[in-house]
Amino acid sequence: MTDLHKRSLLKAAALTAVAAAALVGCGKKEEAKPAEAPKPAASAAAPAKPEPLKIAFAYVGPVGDGGWTFAHDNGRKAVEKEFGDKVVTSFVEKVPESADAERVIRDMAGQGNKLIFGTTFGYMEPMLKVAADNKDVKFEHATGYKTADNLRTYDSRTYEGAYMAGVIAGKMTKSNTLGVVGSIPIPEVIRNINSFTLGAQSVNPKVKTKVVWVNSWGNPPKETEAATALINGGADVLFQNTDTSAVLQTAEKMGKRAFGWDSDMTAYGPKAHLGSAVINWGPYYVKAVGDALNGKWSTGQAWWGVKEGAIDMVSVAADVPDETKKRVDEIKAGLKDGSFVIWKGPIVGQDGKEVLAKDAVADDKFLGGINFYVKGVEGKIPGGDKK
Repeated sequence: MTDLHKRSLLKAAALTAVAAAALVGCGKKEEAKPAEAPKPAASAAAPAKPEPLKIAFAYVGPVGDGGWTFAHDNGRKAVEKEFGDKVVTSFVEKVPESADAERVIRDMAGQGNKLIFGTTFGYMEPMLKVAADNKDVKFEHATGYKTADNLRTYDSRTYEGAYMAGVIAGKMTKSNTLGVVGSIPIPEVIRNINSFTLGAQSVNPKVKTKVVWVNSWGNPPKETEAATALINGGADVLFQNTDTSAVLQTAEKMGKRAFGWDSDMTAYGPKAHLGSAVINWGPYYVKAVGDALNGKWSTGQAWWGVKEGAIDMVSVAADVPDETKKRVDEIKAGLKDGSFVIWKGPIVGQDGKEVLAKDAVADDKFLGGINFYVKGVEGKIPGGDKK
């Protein structure tokens, strides 16, 4: 057999094998592949968490002043506790009542804060200017009287605390001479001096009140100097409308008695301390922030006192007579339910003229414009003839 013949036979055999394999493949059914599991439906996208409300506070003093600014900062902390991650708060302390206030408040708005609290009277005009340029920001001004569509005012009835302090002072004085360190002669402060005197006179008609003005909300050296002058002038119980503990500390050093103001100041002069007329800003700040978060914020004026939980007399000294403590408690209860009114006639001014007729009750407009001393307060109001 030739080589050519062998190659022809091998080729034929190979072709036969390929054909047979093809015939087998044609008869074989393809195995079914398992069905794929259905893909889960795409879940709906979770709603985006709203951005926290950015809130800023402008403070006139340091947070460690133990008084006015300390009380406001406690209110800020109450907001954080109440609303958690729904809010982000910040503050700038020691902002003077000058052009600096406008700069700081304008910067707060520029940083994305949508609710801004200015915590002293002198911020009124700067806040009005900044509010006019930032209509999407809500502004709250403490102790002022001017509002705008996006600027609301709020205040506390500090005169209620002053009156209760007066009741205690009138019973505890031995010289019948009380001393007040006044800050700035505006109606708010004059009203507190008068209310303190009225409270003292309600239990001791013989008292008289001396006033020294320091023309500052917080200046410890000046407050110390004023307190010393009052004590040297015969006052044995001191009251203040300033932001620091200097008056109480001076009374402690000189062996006299005094009150805490805005916050509980017991620790600054435990022997001198008769009680502290405190402000709790927490309830108002929580309400204001809640209004903003819930879309219920609106302009207006708020003035809260004992009734709303904003004013109290705390840490009354152990040596204050029980009958006096009881009287203070009765006044608190009466202010809370409306059965007791501080500014009710007859009330006579320093000049002997009647400023409130018998049984007449002063409204908020009257209280907000007080620019006179009641009978029993000595001296003149600085610039009183110009107001």
